[in-house]
Amino acid sequence: MVFEEKMIMNGEPDEEEEEEEEEDMVDPLESVRQKCEDVEHCVHTKERLEQCETRVGSRSATEEDCTEELFDFLHARDHCVAHKLFHSVK
Repeated sequence: MVFEEKMIMNGEPDEEEEEEEEEDMVDPLESVRQKCEDVEHCVHTKERLEQCETRVGSRSATEEDCTEELFDFLHARDHCVAHKLFHSVK
């Protein structure tokens, strides 16, 4: 009880007071990545990755993984992002 009184006396904000909501910051990298995923070459590598994931996921015992397809997709997307990212940064 003493602690609660000290909080009130010290001017601590009550839980009932509304706090100002901060504006959510939008990472330009994420928006550029989304746009680049729709580019023809990225779509092709993403389809290969999804096919691989489906194939590997359908098997119960396999040593295959989709590392190569993942790296191909990330490389294609990052190549596109590299050309567009700094145009959107202020």
